[in-house]
Amino acid sequence: MAITPIPPGDSAVAVVNPDGGGPLVLVCEHASNHIPARYGGLGLAEADRDSHAAWDPGALGVARALSARHDAPLVAGAVSRLVYDCNRPPDAASAMPARSERIEVPGNRDLTPDARAERELSVYRPFCAAVARILDARRAARVGTVLVTIHSFTPVFNGQPRTVEIGLLHDQDTRLADLMLQNAPALPHRQIARNAPYGPQDGVTHSLRLHGLARALPNVMIEIRNDLLTSAADQARLAGEIDTLLTPALIALGLSPVARAL
Repeated sequence: MAITPIPPGDSAVAVVNPDGGGPLVLVCEHASNHIPARYGGLGLAEADRDSHAAWDPGALGVARALSARHDAPLVAGAVSRLVYDCNRPPDAASAMPARSERIEVPGNRDLTPDARAERELSVYRPFCAAVARILDARRAARVGTVLVTIHSFTPVFNGQPRTVEIGLLHDQDTRLADLMLQNAPALPHRQIARNAPYGPQDGVTHSLRLHGLARALPNVMIEIRNDLLTSAADQARLAGEIDTLLTPALIALGLSPVARAL
């Protein structure tokens, strides 16, 4: 699968265009499958480290394209979600899962409280702080902002095919998702759904709640089926399709989109 990688290193987070002046702030929690050496590969086989269990293939390419289109800051995770899933709170079992779908994660079995705390402090907290710095600086500068998180999902999960292609997920604040769904007829070739293939009941709206709801920002989580993102060209194309839904929604919210043609 063609990707735009984040260079591996010890940092838990990569920030692109932090001073971007467009109305979007983009977050891509599962942008990387990098496992720092100190975790010994979590005992995973190479195929498992490359699988969707470890990251969201294609999501970073879409997020980067949207960042460029909208002059938007982008905060991307630089560590595999199997080390720590930055879209989960520290007390959630799924923050450091011992099993992901059918993949066992030996390095996450029977983690001690100290081991869990180390990952929280070295991965989750720096990631959250990076998002908070950008959002709080924009609020102080009175810059109109919406929060958009970008994810991808597998076409088959636990043996069950998924027909949805683009999911627009929300928690209590439905403003942005509602407006984007109103524009779904502009993409008649796509299966677009609300809160699918996941929803708040699955614990996937943590970032929206922590960073968006807490600041009263319109927010949405975008899920794209990853068989649509197998090349850089695919990722750019899907970013354009997402923008077909997103730009009219920004205008309806009274914000001025940049929407540069790429």
